[in-house]
Amino acid sequence: MSSLLLIIHIIVCLTLILAILLQSGKSADLAGAFGGMGSQSVFGPRGVATILSKVATVCAILFMITSLALWILSAKGDRSVLSGEEAPVEQKAAVTEPEKIEGEEIKVPEGTDQQETDAKKQGEEIKKQESDLKK
Repeated sequence: MSSLLLIIHIIVCLTLILAILLQSGKSADLAGAFGGMGSQSVFGPRGVATILSKVATVCAILFMITSLALWILSAKGDRSVLSGEEAPVEQKAAVTEPEKIEGEEIKVPEGTDQQETDAKKQGEEIKKQESDLKK
């Protein structure tokens, strides 16, 4: 259904483009260049322009209808980019070296592993060395 509608939409688009490009402005023929008002043609002085303008109007209406129909068809169904994906696994944040905030220490929660306690000791040693250098 949608592929048939898409083909009709493309044909309507091409017809609309051709109908608009083939239209001529007022007095665009050779007689209009010299101030003449009429020209002798099969459809009369404005006969071709009125037929092309009617074709352009009908094609514009069909273009809007097919565009809306394609939009409605594309919204049907549960076709999401994320359909079938699992929820992300929640991970705990890494525990970092506690920082001193204006003389107060943030306590490290109990049960931390050996690396965290070693990092804490190293951090304290570095801060002691920095305070010794300031003196």
